Order: sequence, then structure tokens, then C-alpha cells
Amino acid sequence: MSKQRVVVGMSGGVDSAVAALLLKQQGYDVVGLFMKNWEDDDTDEYCSSRQDLIDAASVADIIDIPLEAVNFSTEYKERVFSQFLAEYQAGRTPNPDVLCNAEIKFKAFLDHALSLGARHIATGHYAQVREINGEFQLLKGEDGTKDQSYFLYRLNQAQLADTLFPIGHLYKRDVRKIARDHGLPNSAKKDSTGICFIGERPFREFLNRYLPHEPGEIQTPEGVVVGKHIGLMYYTIGQRQGLGIGGTRDGAGEPWFVVGKDMLQNILIVVQGHDHPALFRPTLSAADLTWISGQAPHCNWVYAAKIRYRQPDAPCFITHLGDDRCDIEFAQPQWAVTPGQSVVLYESKVCLGGGVIAG
Repeated sequence: MSKQRVVVGMSGGVDSAVAALLLKQQGYDVVGLFMKNWEDDDTDEYCSSRQDLIDAASVADIIDIPLEAVNFSTEYKERVFSQFLAEYQAGRTPNPDVLCNAEIKFKAFLDHALSLGARHIATGHYAQVREINGEFQLLKGEDGTKDQSYFLYRLNQAQLADTLFPIGHLYKRDVRKIARDHGLPNSAKKDSTGICFIGERPFREFLNRYLPHEPGEIQTPEGVVVGKHIGLMYYTIGQRQGLGIGGTRDGAGEPWFVVGKDMLQNILIVVQGHDHPALFRPTLSAADLTWISGQAPHCNWVYAAKIRYRQPDAPCFITHLGDDRCDIEFAQPQWAVTPGQSVVLYESKVCLGGGVIAG
């Protein structure tokens, strides 16, 4: 009986390396796939894809699996980056990792893997899949500090059915130990924190190459001018750093935080103090909804939600639910609700899905 083939997305990092190693140990026919999805100014200064490919190849050699490199840069630009730019131009703050997972890692990559005869794909995400009565559920990773289910909420039943998360039950420290014990060269490699596939480059400089920007005034909600901004797209709700204004005009007082944008008048609105009431919202509206089971959750049931990655679960319930829009009310007002980011709902450890914050 032939072994089941699994194609593992290998990024050059320790998580995907250990995922491939564990699958090999479990008896699968493992093939590594390195995805290159960004070509513009792909230099070693900001984009580490060359070194990442070397690291992935070294791991593949040690655990004795084939490694293929594939270029999805066209798909990335069309499906992810174009929407990323459009959202910033509209004054919102998108999450490219969410879209990248849905459109590249679990669509273009999945399609390519199936063409190679794979039964499954696998990644190094900290998440888990469970099947109950024919329904596939996405669960949080066991390591709560590394759980990545937030970025995966747009996956559907067909994608989850074909996906394995080999390290989802492990803690990061255990993943690194496994890598060390098996002599993997990237066992101590630091985690990537840059934009999905683009790297850790200076963000303002990067965005400025693709979008026109228009400087304008920074005002309080009362209309008092307190400074100048360099372009609304460079700022996000709750931002404190990089505003170029002190505590008050005499240099004293609490720091300023971004609380809103007036796109029509090109005004950045700020308030003073982390706990200013204008920074808190008891409700939000979400659009572009995706439910993993294919069925929407119930209104007025108590769920938990995250409005950003690494945020603690916030108790909430859905007060209105339409085909592609819902309203969510929180038990406690939430700080810096940011249009363009995702709100993801959970029932205990089960990720239900979510949508994009509209307001």
C-alpha cells in the first residue's frame, strides 16, 4: 500500500521544518514546497527569501525529503497585494496575513499540491483541525501565546478537510527542542514578523512607493489643530508612535492617540490619554463574513471575539446578522476598534469565522 503524500509549505522557519519532520516520522510521503510570492525589490536588506530558501533546502536535506520551489508572485499581487493597497487608500488598516492564507497558502498552494498528487497539505501554523460527524472544525493552537487561528478564519470546509497542522498541539519551546534534537539548522531562527511574504521593511517608505499621499492637519475632536500628518494611510486607530506631536502644545501632559480619520477633509483626529473614552467602542459592525462550518452562528448567544491578533478573548454576542454583515456587542467596551482589521468569533476553542470590521 502506497504512503499518503503530504505537501508541506516550508518557509525556511523552524515551525514548518518541524511540521515536515513530524509528518515524515508518521510515515507520510512528504514533499516540501517553498513559496516565493514577492519579487519587487527582493533584496537581502528587507526580504529574506533567498536565505529562507537555503534554510528550507538544508532542512529538507537533513530529513531526506524532496523540496520544490514555486513562484506565486503573480497570484499574490492580484489576489492579496492589490486589495491590501485598496484598503489603505480607503483609510482602513487591512490584515494581509488573513487574505494571504485564504488566497495563497490555502488556495494557490493547495491547488498546486493536489496537482502533485498530494492527499493533504500541511503548514507550520499553531492551529488544529477536528472532524465531528463529517464537519471540520478549526481549533486554537494548544500554545495560547502562539495560536494562529485568528489568521485562518476564512478557511472553508473543503480547505480544512485537506489540511494538516502537525505542530498545533505543541508549544513553541517544544518545537524548538525537537528541531535542536534532530540537528535542524534553523532551530534557533527568530520568528518572522513582517508583512506576509514581503518582509520587515520600513512601512511608510514601502507604502509611499505604491500610493500617493497627501499631508494634512491633525486635529482634536473639537477641531483644535495640534499638528500635521504626512498622509492618512500611514496611521491606524490607537496609534501612539510617529505622530510628531508631544503631550500638549507646551510639551506636557498625556500622549496623543489616533482615534479617527476624516477622509473627506483629510484630517487625522487624535485624543490625549490611553484611556480616553473616544478610544473605546461597545459595538462594531463587520462585513465580508466567512463562517467555517458554512452556517452562521446564532444571534444573542454568548461568544468570544478577537479584534486583533494576540488580544485576549472578549465576551460578546451578535445583535444583528445578515447575509454579509453583522453587528456585535461586547460585554466590555473594546479599545481601538480598527476598520479593515478582522473580528474573529470563537466558541471555547473552536474558531467559528468572522469578518472585516466596517465600523
